[in-house]
Amino acid sequence: MPLTVKRPARLSWRSLLPWVVGILPVACGLTVMHWQIERELRASSQATTRQVVEHVEHILDNLANAAQVLLPLAGSPCEPAQLTLRSQVTRNAFVRSTNLFRDNTLYCSSLFGDFDEPVDANDYTDGHLWLMDGNSVTPGHPLLVYRLSDGARGAISTVDGDHLVTALRLIGPNEQLQLRVGNAWLGQDGRVHAGAPAPAATADVTLGSTRYPFSVHGGYAADKPAQLLRSQYPALLSLLLVLGVVAAGVCRWQIRRASSPSAELQRALEADEFLPYFQPVVRKGDYRWAGAEVLMRWNHPREGLVRPDLFIPYAEHSGQIVAMTRALMLHTAQSLAPYTALLEDGFHIGVNITADHCRDLTLLDDCQTFLQHFPPGRVRLTLELTERKLIEPTPIALELFEKLHAMGVMIALDDFGTGQSSLNYLRQFKVDYLKIDQSFVAMIGGDALSQHILDSIIELSAKLGLGIVAEGVETEVQRDYLAQHGVDFQQGYLFGRPMPADAFLQALAAQPGAARLPQGAPPEIMRG
Repeated sequence: MPLTVKRPARLSWRSLLPWVVGILPVACGLTVMHWQIERELRASSQATTRQVVEHVEHILDNLANAAQVLLPLAGSPCEPAQLTLRSQVTRNAFVRSTNLFRDNTLYCSSLFGDFDEPVDANDYTDGHLWLMDGNSVTPGHPLLVYRLSDGARGAISTVDGDHLVTALRLIGPNEQLQLRVGNAWLGQDGRVHAGAPAPAATADVTLGSTRYPFSVHGGYAADKPAQLLRSQYPALLSLLLVLGVVAAGVCRWQIRRASSPSAELQRALEADEFLPYFQPVVRKGDYRWAGAEVLMRWNHPREGLVRPDLFIPYAEHSGQIVAMTRALMLHTAQSLAPYTALLEDGFHIGVNITADHCRDLTLLDDCQTFLQHFPPGRVRLTLELTERKLIEPTPIALELFEKLHAMGVMIALDDFGTGQSSLNYLRQFKVDYLKIDQSFVAMIGGDALSQHILDSIIELSAKLGLGIVAEGVETEVQRDYLAQHGVDFQQGYLFGRPMPADAFLQALAAQPGAARLPQGAPPEIMRG
Protein backbone atom coordinates (compact mmCIF):
# COMPACT_ATOMS: atom_id res chain seq x y z
CA MET A 1 0.00 0.00 0.00
CA PRO A 2 1.66 3.28 -1.07
CA LEU A 3 1.01 5.20 2.14
CA THR A 4 4.68 5.86 2.66
CA VAL A 5 7.52 6.81 0.40
CA LYS A 6 8.50 3.84 -1.77
CA ARG A 7 11.42 1.81 -0.50
CA PRO A 8 13.60 -0.81 -2.16
CA ALA A 9 11.73 -4.07 -2.55
CA ARG A 10 12.46 -6.62 0.14
CA LEU A 11 11.43 -10.18 0.71
CA SER A 12 8.54 -10.40 3.15
CA TRP A 13 5.93 -12.88 4.30
CA ARG A 14 3.37 -11.16 2.07
CA SER A 15 5.40 -12.03 -1.02
CA LEU A 16 6.26 -15.55 0.17
CA LEU A 17 2.83 -16.60 1.44
CA PRO A 18 1.17 -16.99 -2.01
CA TRP A 19 4.01 -19.30 -3.05
CA VAL A 20 3.61 -21.33 0.12
CA VAL A 21 -0.16 -21.52 -0.29
CA GLY A 22 0.23 -22.47 -3.96
CA ILE A 23 2.81 -25.14 -3.25
CA LEU A 24 0.93 -26.57 -0.27
CA PRO A 25 -1.93 -28.32 -2.14
CA VAL A 26 0.51 -29.58 -4.75
CA ALA A 27 2.85 -30.92 -2.06
CA CYS A 28 0.01 -32.46 -0.07
CA GLY A 29 -1.50 -33.97 -3.20
CA LEU A 30 1.83 -35.39 -4.31
CA THR A 31 2.41 -36.79 -0.82
CA VAL A 32 -0.97 -38.54 -0.81
CA MET A 33 -0.45 -39.79 -4.37
CA HIS A 34 3.04 -41.03 -3.50
CA TRP A 35 1.66 -42.84 -0.46
CA GLN A 36 -1.07 -44.40 -2.60
CA ILE A 37 1.43 -45.42 -5.27
CA GLU A 38 3.69 -46.94 -2.62
CA ARG A 39 0.74 -48.97 -1.35
CA GLU A 40 -0.14 -50.09 -4.85
CA LEU A 41 3.46 -51.03 -5.65
CA ARG A 42 3.85 -52.95 -2.39
CA ALA A 43 0.59 -54.83 -3.00
CA SER A 44 1.71 -55.57 -6.55
CA SER A 45 5.15 -56.68 -5.38
CA GLN A 46 3.67 -58.98 -2.75
CA ALA A 47 1.26 -60.50 -5.27
CA THR A 48 4.00 -61.02 -7.85
CA THR A 49 6.44 -62.48 -5.31
CA ARG A 50 3.78 -64.88 -4.04
CA GLN A 51 3.04 -65.95 -7.61
CA VAL A 52 6.75 -66.66 -8.24
CA VAL A 53 6.96 -68.68 -5.01
CA GLU A 54 3.95 -70.74 -6.04
CA HIS A 55 5.40 -71.31 -9.51
CA VAL A 56 8.79 -72.42 -8.17
CA GLU A 57 7.04 -74.69 -5.67
CA HIS A 58 5.16 -76.22 -8.60
CA ILE A 59 8.47 -76.86 -10.37
CA LEU A 60 9.96 -78.37 -7.25
CA ASP A 61 6.90 -80.57 -6.84
CA ASN A 62 7.83 -82.12 -10.19
CA LEU A 63 11.40 -82.68 -9.01
CA ALA A 64 10.26 -84.04 -5.66
CA ASN A 65 7.79 -86.47 -7.27
CA ALA A 66 10.49 -87.76 -9.62
CA ALA A 67 12.96 -88.18 -6.75
CA GLN A 68 10.31 -89.94 -4.65
CA VAL A 69 9.66 -92.49 -7.46
CA LEU A 70 13.39 -93.09 -7.92
CA LEU A 71 14.36 -93.34 -4.26
CA PRO A 72 13.56 -97.12 -3.96
CA LEU A 73 15.98 -97.74 -6.85
CA ALA A 74 18.87 -96.00 -5.11
CA GLY A 75 21.66 -98.52 -4.40
CA SER A 76 20.56 -100.98 -7.12
CA PRO A 77 22.65 -101.46 -10.30
CA CYS A 78 22.46 -98.61 -12.79
CA GLU A 79 21.62 -100.50 -16.00
CA PRO A 80 18.19 -101.87 -14.93
CA ALA A 81 17.30 -98.52 -13.29
CA GLN A 82 18.32 -96.34 -16.23
CA LEU A 83 15.05 -96.76 -18.12
CA THR A 84 13.07 -95.60 -15.07
CA LEU A 85 15.36 -92.57 -14.69
CA ARG A 86 14.75 -91.54 -18.29
CA SER A 87 11.01 -92.12 -18.04
CA GLN A 88 10.82 -89.59 -15.19
CA VAL A 89 12.56 -87.01 -17.36
CA THR A 90 10.03 -87.70 -20.10
CA ARG A 91 6.97 -87.63 -17.88
CA ASN A 92 7.81 -84.44 -15.91
CA ALA A 93 7.95 -81.25 -17.93
CA PHE A 94 10.41 -79.43 -15.65
CA VAL A 95 12.79 -82.33 -14.94
CA ARG A 96 15.99 -82.05 -16.93
CA SER A 97 17.85 -85.05 -15.48
CA THR A 98 17.54 -87.68 -12.77
CA ASN A 99 20.32 -89.37 -10.84
CA LEU A 100 20.99 -91.98 -8.18
CA PHE A 101 23.70 -91.84 -5.50
CA ARG A 102 25.05 -94.06 -2.73
CA ASP A 103 27.80 -93.50 -0.22
CA ASN A 104 28.20 -89.87 -1.34
CA THR A 105 28.84 -90.90 -4.95
CA LEU A 106 26.58 -90.28 -7.94
CA TYR A 107 26.80 -93.56 -9.81
CA CYS A 108 23.86 -93.52 -12.24
CA SER A 109 22.54 -90.70 -14.50
CA SER A 110 19.62 -90.46 -16.94
CA LEU A 111 21.97 -88.70 -19.36
CA PHE A 112 25.08 -90.92 -19.23
CA GLY A 113 24.09 -94.11 -17.50
CA ASP A 114 26.97 -95.31 -15.32
CA PHE A 115 28.61 -92.30 -13.77
CA ASP A 116 31.11 -91.50 -11.08
CA GLU A 117 30.94 -88.11 -9.34
CA PRO A 118 31.16 -87.16 -5.66
CA VAL A 119 28.03 -85.84 -3.90
CA ASP A 120 28.46 -83.51 -0.89
CA ALA A 121 25.31 -83.10 1.24
CA ASN A 122 26.71 -79.81 2.57
CA ASP A 123 26.19 -78.24 -0.86
CA TYR A 124 22.42 -78.55 -0.38
CA THR A 125 20.39 -76.13 1.70
CA ASP A 126 18.64 -78.15 4.40
CA GLY A 127 20.04 -81.18 2.57
CA HIS A 128 17.52 -80.71 -0.28
CA LEU A 129 18.17 -77.76 -2.62
CA TRP A 130 21.24 -76.50 -4.41
CA LEU A 131 21.34 -73.57 -6.83
CA MET A 132 24.25 -74.37 -9.10
CA ASP A 133 26.12 -72.09 -11.45
CA GLY A 134 26.33 -74.85 -14.09
CA ASN A 135 27.94 -78.30 -14.15
CA SER A 136 30.41 -80.19 -16.31
CA VAL A 137 27.83 -80.55 -19.07
CA THR A 138 26.58 -76.92 -19.11
CA PRO A 139 29.13 -74.76 -17.26
CA GLY A 140 27.94 -71.26 -16.35
CA HIS A 141 24.31 -72.25 -16.89
CA PRO A 142 22.09 -72.16 -13.77
CA LEU A 143 20.60 -75.38 -12.45
CA LEU A 144 18.35 -76.06 -9.46
CA VAL A 145 19.03 -79.46 -7.92
CA TYR A 146 16.68 -81.36 -5.62
CA ARG A 147 18.12 -84.10 -3.39
CA LEU A 148 16.11 -86.76 -1.58
CA SER A 149 17.99 -89.25 0.60
CA ASP A 150 17.37 -92.34 2.72
CA GLY A 151 20.47 -92.88 4.77
CA ALA A 152 23.51 -93.17 2.53
CA ARG A 153 21.51 -93.59 -0.65
CA GLY A 154 19.17 -91.29 -2.49
CA ALA A 155 17.90 -89.70 -5.71
CA ILE A 156 18.68 -86.35 -7.33
CA SER A 157 16.58 -84.47 -9.89
CA THR A 158 17.46 -81.19 -11.63
CA VAL A 159 15.62 -78.42 -13.43
CA ASP A 160 17.14 -76.16 -16.04
CA GLY A 161 17.64 -72.58 -14.82
CA ASP A 162 15.89 -71.24 -17.95
CA HIS A 163 12.55 -72.32 -16.44
CA LEU A 164 13.31 -70.24 -13.36
CA VAL A 165 14.56 -67.20 -15.29
CA THR A 166 11.51 -67.32 -17.55
CA ALA A 167 9.25 -67.36 -14.51
CA LEU A 168 11.06 -64.32 -13.04
CA ARG A 169 10.85 -62.38 -16.29
CA LEU A 170 7.29 -63.23 -17.29
CA ILE A 171 5.60 -63.01 -13.91
CA GLY A 172 7.27 -59.73 -12.97
CA PRO A 173 8.53 -58.02 -16.14
CA ASN A 174 8.59 -54.58 -14.49
CA GLU A 175 9.89 -55.72 -11.11
CA GLN A 176 13.22 -56.70 -9.67
CA LEU A 177 12.81 -60.41 -8.77
CA GLN A 178 15.42 -62.79 -7.40
CA LEU A 179 15.26 -66.44 -6.35
CA ARG A 180 17.46 -67.21 -3.35
CA VAL A 181 18.59 -70.65 -2.23
CA GLY A 182 21.06 -70.73 0.64
CA ASN A 183 23.95 -68.40 -0.09
CA ALA A 184 23.26 -68.07 -3.80
CA TRP A 185 20.59 -66.23 -5.77
CA LEU A 186 19.38 -66.13 -9.34
CA GLY A 187 18.33 -62.85 -10.94
CA GLN A 188 16.46 -61.92 -14.09
CA ASP A 189 19.79 -61.65 -15.89
CA GLY A 190 20.03 -65.48 -15.79
CA ARG A 191 23.18 -65.56 -13.68
CA VAL A 192 23.82 -67.10 -10.28
CA HIS A 193 25.33 -64.74 -7.71
CA ALA A 194 26.86 -65.45 -4.33
CA GLY A 195 25.61 -63.84 -1.13
CA ALA A 196 22.30 -62.06 -0.51
CA PRO A 197 20.53 -59.94 -3.14
CA ALA A 198 20.40 -56.18 -2.55
CA PRO A 199 17.00 -54.97 -1.28
CA ALA A 200 14.82 -53.17 -3.80
CA ALA A 201 14.68 -49.37 -3.53
CA THR A 202 10.87 -49.35 -3.57
CA ALA A 203 8.31 -51.82 -2.19
CA ASP A 204 10.95 -54.33 -1.10
CA VAL A 205 9.30 -57.71 -0.34
CA THR A 206 10.80 -61.03 0.73
CA LEU A 207 8.62 -64.13 0.77
CA GLY A 208 9.86 -67.59 1.72
CA SER A 209 8.38 -70.93 0.79
CA THR A 210 6.78 -72.96 3.57
CA ARG A 211 7.51 -76.22 1.76
CA TYR A 212 10.99 -75.85 0.29
CA PRO A 213 14.12 -74.00 1.50
CA PHE A 214 14.08 -71.05 -0.87
CA SER A 215 12.81 -67.45 -0.87
CA VAL A 216 11.86 -64.88 -3.50
CA HIS A 217 12.82 -61.21 -3.26
CA GLY A 218 10.75 -58.60 -5.11
CA GLY A 219 10.45 -54.83 -5.48
CA TYR A 220 10.94 -51.91 -7.87
CA ALA A 221 13.64 -49.46 -8.85
CA ALA A 222 13.83 -46.06 -7.18
CA ASP A 223 12.33 -44.20 -10.17
CA LYS A 224 9.30 -46.48 -10.44
CA PRO A 225 6.90 -44.26 -8.38
CA ALA A 226 7.75 -41.23 -10.53
CA GLN A 227 7.23 -43.22 -13.73
CA LEU A 228 3.90 -44.49 -12.48
CA LEU A 229 2.88 -40.98 -11.42
CA ARG A 230 3.61 -39.57 -14.87
CA SER A 231 2.10 -42.44 -16.83
CA GLN A 232 -1.09 -43.14 -14.85
CA TYR A 233 -1.95 -39.83 -13.16
CA PRO A 234 -1.37 -37.01 -15.69
CA ALA A 235 -4.89 -35.63 -15.25
CA LEU A 236 -4.58 -35.59 -11.47
CA LEU A 237 -1.18 -33.90 -11.69
CA SER A 238 -2.68 -31.23 -13.94
CA LEU A 239 -5.54 -30.75 -11.48
CA LEU A 240 -3.08 -30.33 -8.60
CA LEU A 241 -1.17 -27.70 -10.55
CA VAL A 242 -4.38 -25.85 -11.36
CA LEU A 243 -5.44 -25.99 -7.69
CA GLY A 244 -2.03 -24.69 -6.65
CA VAL A 245 -2.24 -21.78 -9.09
CA VAL A 246 -5.80 -20.97 -8.02
CA ALA A 247 -4.90 -21.17 -4.32
CA ALA A 248 -1.88 -18.92 -4.83
CA GLY A 249 -3.97 -16.47 -6.84
CA VAL A 250 -6.71 -16.34 -4.20
CA CYS A 251 -4.13 -15.90 -1.45
CA ARG A 252 -2.43 -13.09 -3.33
CA TRP A 253 -5.80 -11.42 -3.92
CA GLN A 254 -6.70 -11.71 -0.24
CA ILE A 255 -3.31 -10.30 0.82
CA ARG A 256 -3.62 -7.43 -1.61
CA ARG A 257 -7.15 -6.85 -0.36
CA ALA A 258 -6.07 -7.04 3.28
CA SER A 259 -3.13 -4.72 2.59
CA SER A 260 -5.15 -2.33 0.43
CA PRO A 261 -5.40 1.29 1.54
CA SER A 262 -8.98 0.92 2.78
CA ALA A 263 -8.21 -2.24 4.77
CA GLU A 264 -5.08 -0.72 6.28
CA LEU A 265 -6.93 2.46 7.18
CA GLN A 266 -9.70 0.42 8.78
CA ARG A 267 -7.13 -1.51 10.81
CA ALA A 268 -5.50 1.74 11.90
CA LEU A 269 -8.87 3.21 12.85
CA GLU A 270 -9.70 0.18 15.00
CA ALA A 271 -6.23 0.37 16.56
CA ASP A 272 -6.77 4.08 17.37
CA GLU A 273 -3.64 5.14 15.48
CA PHE A 274 -4.97 8.50 14.17
CA LEU A 275 -3.90 11.31 16.46
CA PRO A 276 -4.63 15.07 16.57
CA TYR A 277 -1.83 17.55 15.99
CA PHE A 278 -2.47 21.21 16.72
CA GLN A 279 -1.20 24.25 14.79
CA PRO A 280 -1.88 27.52 16.60
CA VAL A 281 -3.90 30.36 15.07
CA VAL A 282 -3.06 33.88 16.35
CA ARG A 283 -5.28 36.93 16.33
CA LYS A 284 -4.28 40.35 15.07
CA GLY A 285 -2.93 42.92 17.46
CA ASP A 286 -1.27 40.99 20.30
CA TYR A 287 -0.77 37.75 18.29
CA ARG A 288 -1.97 35.66 21.20
CA TRP A 289 -3.14 32.13 20.44
CA ALA A 290 -6.80 32.44 19.70
CA GLY A 291 -7.31 28.93 18.45
CA ALA A 292 -5.78 25.99 16.64
CA GLU A 293 -6.38 23.94 13.55
CA VAL A 294 -6.58 20.21 14.30
CA LEU A 295 -4.55 18.19 11.81
CA MET A 296 -4.72 14.42 11.53
CA ARG A 297 -1.54 12.38 11.90
CA TRP A 298 -1.18 8.63 11.57
CA ASN A 299 1.11 7.00 14.11
CA HIS A 300 1.85 3.83 12.13
CA PRO A 301 3.35 0.96 14.22
CA ARG A 302 6.12 0.33 11.67
CA GLU A 303 6.43 3.52 9.64
CA GLY A 304 6.02 6.04 12.47
CA LEU A 305 4.21 9.26 11.59
CA VAL A 306 2.73 9.07 8.10
CA ARG A 307 2.30 12.29 6.13
CA PRO A 308 -1.36 13.31 5.67
CA ASP A 309 -0.99 13.69 1.92
CA LEU A 310 -0.17 9.98 1.76
CA PHE A 311 -3.35 8.72 3.43
CA ILE A 312 -6.00 11.44 3.46
CA PRO A 313 -6.76 11.05 -0.29
CA TYR A 314 -7.30 7.31 0.22
CA ALA A 315 -9.57 7.97 3.19
CA GLU A 316 -11.66 10.44 1.18
CA HIS A 317 -11.83 8.13 -1.83
CA SER A 318 -13.01 5.18 0.29
CA GLY A 319 -15.43 7.24 2.41
CA GLN A 320 -13.55 6.37 5.62
CA ILE A 321 -12.72 10.00 6.25
CA VAL A 322 -16.02 10.43 8.14
CA ALA A 323 -15.19 7.77 10.75
CA MET A 324 -11.61 9.01 10.97
CA THR A 325 -12.76 12.60 11.55
CA ARG A 326 -15.18 11.41 14.24
CA ALA A 327 -12.31 9.62 16.02
CA LEU A 328 -10.10 12.70 15.60
CA MET A 329 -12.70 15.00 17.15
CA LEU A 330 -13.16 12.64 20.08
CA HIS A 331 -9.38 12.50 20.62
CA THR A 332 -9.20 16.28 20.47
CA ALA A 333 -11.98 16.74 23.01
CA GLN A 334 -10.50 14.20 25.40
CA SER A 335 -7.05 15.82 25.12
CA LEU A 336 -8.20 19.41 25.72
CA ALA A 337 -11.17 18.99 28.06
CA PRO A 338 -9.11 18.45 31.26
CA TYR A 339 -7.26 21.72 30.57
CA THR A 340 -10.04 24.09 29.60
CA ALA A 341 -8.57 26.61 32.06
CA LEU A 342 -5.81 27.21 29.49
CA LEU A 343 -8.36 28.14 26.81
CA GLU A 344 -9.79 31.61 26.55
CA ASP A 345 -13.51 31.92 26.00
CA GLY A 346 -14.32 31.46 22.33
CA PHE A 347 -11.09 29.51 21.64
CA HIS A 348 -11.34 28.39 18.02
CA ILE A 349 -10.85 24.71 17.19
CA GLY A 350 -10.78 24.08 13.44
CA VAL A 351 -11.50 20.64 11.96
CA ASN A 352 -11.41 19.81 8.24
CA ILE A 353 -14.47 18.22 6.63
CA THR A 354 -15.21 17.09 3.07
CA ALA A 355 -18.24 16.41 0.89
CA ASP A 356 -18.63 12.99 2.55
CA HIS A 357 -19.54 14.69 5.83
CA CYS A 358 -22.35 16.59 4.13
CA ARG A 359 -24.38 13.64 2.90
CA ASP A 360 -26.26 13.01 6.16
CA LEU A 361 -26.87 14.64 9.52
CA THR A 362 -24.55 12.46 11.63
CA LEU A 363 -22.04 15.32 11.66
CA LEU A 364 -24.45 17.12 13.99
CA ASP A 365 -24.08 14.37 16.58
CA ASP A 366 -20.29 14.44 16.25
CA CYS A 367 -20.19 18.19 16.80
CA GLN A 368 -22.63 17.98 19.71
CA THR A 369 -20.51 15.28 21.38
CA PHE A 370 -17.40 17.40 20.88
CA LEU A 371 -18.90 20.57 22.39
CA GLN A 372 -20.30 18.68 25.40
CA HIS A 373 -16.73 18.12 26.63
CA PHE A 374 -16.30 21.88 27.29
CA PRO A 375 -18.11 24.57 29.32
CA PRO A 376 -20.57 26.59 27.21
CA GLY A 377 -18.86 29.31 25.18
CA ARG A 378 -15.32 28.13 26.01
CA VAL A 379 -14.67 26.58 22.57
CA ARG A 380 -15.87 27.72 19.15
CA LEU A 381 -15.85 24.74 16.78
CA THR A 382 -15.06 25.69 13.18
CA LEU A 383 -15.57 23.21 10.32
CA GLU A 384 -13.26 23.93 7.42
CA LEU A 385 -14.61 22.86 4.02
CA THR A 386 -11.94 21.35 1.78
CA GLU A 387 -12.39 21.22 -1.98
CA ARG A 388 -10.94 17.85 -2.88
CA LYS A 389 -14.53 16.74 -3.46
CA LEU A 390 -17.31 19.02 -4.68
CA ILE A 391 -19.94 19.78 -2.04
CA GLU A 392 -23.34 20.04 -3.69
CA PRO A 393 -26.13 22.18 -2.19
CA THR A 394 -28.50 19.28 -1.63
CA PRO A 395 -31.41 19.67 0.80
CA ILE A 396 -29.56 17.54 3.34
CA ALA A 397 -26.39 19.66 3.05
CA LEU A 398 -28.34 22.91 3.41
CA GLU A 399 -30.24 21.56 6.42
CA LEU A 400 -26.97 20.38 7.94
CA PHE A 401 -25.30 23.80 7.67
CA GLU A 402 -28.39 25.54 9.04
CA LYS A 403 -28.46 23.28 12.11
CA LEU A 404 -24.71 23.60 12.59
CA HIS A 405 -25.03 27.39 12.73
CA ALA A 406 -27.93 27.05 15.18
CA MET A 407 -25.65 24.92 17.34
CA GLY A 408 -22.96 27.63 17.27
CA VAL A 409 -20.62 25.80 14.88
CA MET A 410 -18.93 28.06 12.33
CA ILE A 411 -18.08 27.24 8.71
CA ALA A 412 -14.84 28.25 6.98
CA LEU A 413 -13.74 27.84 3.35
CA ASP A 414 -10.29 26.27 3.37
CA ASP A 415 -7.62 27.25 0.80
CA PHE A 416 -9.86 29.97 -0.61
CA GLY A 417 -8.86 31.18 -4.05
CA THR A 418 -7.34 27.93 -5.31
CA GLY A 419 -10.48 25.87 -5.99
CA GLN A 420 -12.92 26.48 -8.79
CA SER A 421 -15.90 26.05 -6.45
CA SER A 422 -14.94 28.67 -3.82
CA LEU A 423 -17.15 31.46 -5.19
CA ASN A 424 -20.04 29.01 -5.66
CA TYR A 425 -19.74 27.99 -2.01
CA LEU A 426 -20.01 31.65 -0.97
CA ARG A 427 -23.23 31.93 -2.94
CA GLN A 428 -24.75 28.59 -1.96
CA PHE A 429 -23.79 28.23 1.70
CA LYS A 430 -23.70 30.48 4.74
CA VAL A 431 -19.97 30.82 5.47
CA ASP A 432 -18.31 32.53 8.46
CA TYR A 433 -14.62 32.56 7.53
CA LEU A 434 -12.35 32.48 4.50
CA LYS A 435 -8.92 30.84 4.80
CA ILE A 436 -6.41 32.36 2.37
CA ASP A 437 -4.26 29.69 0.78
CA GLN A 438 -0.57 29.82 1.68
CA SER A 439 0.40 30.11 -2.00
CA PHE A 440 -0.91 33.72 -2.00
CA VAL A 441 0.69 34.53 1.34
CA ALA A 442 4.04 33.29 0.06
CA MET A 443 3.93 35.88 -2.74
CA ILE A 444 3.78 38.89 -0.41
CA GLY A 445 6.55 41.21 -1.45
CA GLY A 446 7.14 39.21 -4.63
CA ASP A 447 4.66 38.37 -7.40
CA ALA A 448 2.46 41.45 -7.92
CA LEU A 449 -0.44 39.57 -9.54
CA SER A 450 -0.76 37.13 -6.65
CA GLN A 451 -0.52 40.01 -4.20
CA HIS A 452 -3.38 41.78 -6.01
CA ILE A 453 -5.45 38.57 -5.75
CA LEU A 454 -4.67 38.47 -2.05
CA ASP A 455 -5.79 42.06 -1.61
CA SER A 456 -8.98 41.28 -3.54
CA ILE A 457 -9.78 38.32 -1.29
CA ILE A 458 -9.26 40.46 1.81
CA GLU A 459 -11.47 43.18 0.35
CA LEU A 460 -14.13 40.61 -0.64
CA SER A 461 -14.26 39.17 2.86
CA ALA A 462 -14.69 42.63 4.33
CA LYS A 463 -17.56 43.46 1.97
CA LEU A 464 -19.29 40.15 2.78
CA GLY A 465 -18.74 40.58 6.49
CA LEU A 466 -16.69 37.37 6.76
CA GLY A 467 -13.79 36.65 9.06
CA ILE A 468 -10.47 35.86 7.38
CA VAL A 469 -7.57 33.59 8.28
CA ALA A 470 -4.24 33.63 6.44
CA GLU A 471 -2.37 30.32 6.24
CA GLY A 472 1.31 29.66 5.71
CA VAL A 473 2.74 32.76 7.42
CA GLU A 474 6.48 32.20 7.78
CA THR A 475 8.09 35.67 7.90
CA GLU A 476 7.56 38.87 9.84
CA VAL A 477 7.13 40.73 6.54
CA GLN A 478 4.12 38.55 5.72
CA ARG A 479 2.77 38.94 9.26
CA ASP A 480 3.00 42.73 9.19
CA TYR A 481 1.51 43.01 5.70
CA LEU A 482 -1.50 40.90 6.66
CA ALA A 483 -1.96 42.83 9.90
CA GLN A 484 -1.89 46.16 8.02
CA HIS A 485 -4.62 44.88 5.68
CA GLY A 486 -6.91 43.92 8.52
CA VAL A 487 -6.56 40.10 8.42
CA ASP A 488 -8.26 38.76 11.57
CA PHE A 489 -6.21 35.63 12.19
CA GLN A 490 -2.88 34.22 11.02
CA GLN A 491 -1.49 30.70 11.00
CA GLY A 492 1.92 29.38 10.00
CA TYR A 493 5.39 28.25 11.04
CA LEU A 494 6.20 31.77 12.26
CA PHE A 495 3.84 31.17 15.17
CA GLY A 496 4.11 27.43 15.58
CA ARG A 497 4.37 24.15 13.75
CA PRO A 498 1.80 21.35 14.12
CA MET A 499 2.47 19.64 17.45
CA PRO A 500 1.01 16.79 19.51
CA ALA A 501 -1.42 17.54 22.32
CA ASP A 502 1.12 17.51 25.16
CA ALA A 503 3.45 19.92 23.40
CA PHE A 504 0.55 22.16 22.41
CA LEU A 505 -0.77 22.38 25.97
CA GLN A 506 2.72 23.04 27.31
CA ALA A 507 3.22 25.87 24.82
CA LEU A 508 -0.25 27.21 25.53
CA ALA A 509 0.52 27.24 29.26
CA ALA A 510 3.65 29.27 28.54
CA GLN A 511 1.65 32.05 26.85
CA PRO A 512 1.77 35.36 28.75
CA GLY A 513 -1.17 35.69 31.07
CA ALA A 514 -2.15 32.02 30.79
CA ALA A 515 -4.64 30.78 33.37
CA ARG A 516 -3.62 28.51 36.23
CA LEU A 517 -3.70 24.79 35.51
CA PRO A 518 -5.91 22.43 37.47
CA GLN A 519 -4.47 20.01 39.99
CA GLY A 520 -3.13 16.77 38.51
CA ALA A 521 -1.87 18.25 35.24
CA PRO A 522 0.98 16.27 33.64
CA PRO A 523 4.49 17.41 34.74
CA GLU A 524 5.52 18.31 31.20
CA ILE A 525 2.59 20.78 31.03
CA MET A 526 3.17 22.10 34.52
CA ARG A 527 6.69 23.08 33.50
CA GLY A 528 5.13 25.61 31.14
